[in-house]
Amino acid sequence: MSKRELPIVGTGAVGCCAPLATAPLSEDDATELARGFKALADPVRLRLLSLIASFAGGEACVCDLTDAFDLTGPTISHHLRVLRETGLVESERRGTWVYYTVVPEKLASLSALLQVPKADLSAQPA
Repeated sequence: MSKRELPIVGTGAVGCCAPLATAPLSEDDATELARGFKALADPVRLRLLSLIASFAGGEACVCDLTDAFDLTGPTISHHLRVLRETGLVESERRGTWVYYTVVPEKLASLSALLQVPKADLSAQPA
């Protein structure tokens, strides 16, 4: 199985948000981003997101995900539903199986918020 890394975003603002150090968040943006961070604050969901991203083609069958945990199927389904409802993953049913993919734009918006802009060294006194 090949490993695919989660995307690393540049220093520019992505999606809805500028880095915290450059502009304050609106109430709506803060609410939406908090939902994403809350979803990722759970170790099972964080591992699920990592597993999905690491599968070849960036797509994982639910049957492959459940085998990686010592949890029941309904518990895994609950965590996947939380990731799906927050927009971190998308799903597609194919026959009896559901396949999950990571939504790079959603991860990029979370990542962009936490980026600290580089200091402008030319503006520093010598």
